[in-house]
Amino acid sequence: MSTIRTVLFDLDGTLIDTAPDMAAALDKLCTEQNQPVLPFAQVRPYVSNGSAALVNLAFNHDIDNERLEFLKQRYLELYAQSIALESKLFTGTETVLKHLESNNLNWGVVTNKPGWLTEPLLQALGLRERAASVVSGDTLPRRKPDPAPLLRACTESGCKAPQCVYVGDAERDITAGRSAGMHTLVALFGYIAGHDNPAAWGADAMIAAPADLLDWLDGNLASAM
Repeated sequence: MSTIRTVLFDLDGTLIDTAPDMAAALDKLCTEQNQPVLPFAQVRPYVSNGSAALVNLAFNHDIDNERLEFLKQRYLELYAQSIALESKLFTGTETVLKHLESNNLNWGVVTNKPGWLTEPLLQALGLRERAASVVSGDTLPRRKPDPAPLLRACTESGCKAPQCVYVGDAERDITAGRSAGMHTLVALFGYIAGHDNPAAWGADAMIAAPADLLDWLDGNLASAM
């Protein structure tokens, strides 16, 4: 087993807790459209699935494609206006990043979020310059679950796929990581719906908190010696 050199993170629900700001934008959209506002607990599990999933959730899937596209664009406009009011690293993640950096391990972000939202969010939280690679949903023609974005991040980070671990909170994350030939971890603290079954996704392990990543890395290092 190769020693890990790079840790790649999904963004929403893995590296950053963006649910408060994404849910707030959905609340504004619903209010504009005279639609009932949903409880935060109902919205949170859908955040990783993007704007279409959130709009469909709020409007009970009772909209045609043209209406969906309009509402998606309006939602994204509202979200962009307040992209980093409440969003923050998950508890313990800053300690993880500092540990990686102090031990000559680099880290990056691979997300399906478009770059025009990813970049200002990372900048606002002081993370952009620290990341070895940031690959957004529109960086390449293909996005997760295709492995291409992960392989791009791997190349930019200066390592080979078996030397990477990808951490995500959705099945597409694990599918992409496995297809790329990387190690994969499920972030159970992320936005996982009640009907999801992370144990069936085929990841190398599941972590209940960001700090558990360090324990997994220690175990990987020990097994590679």
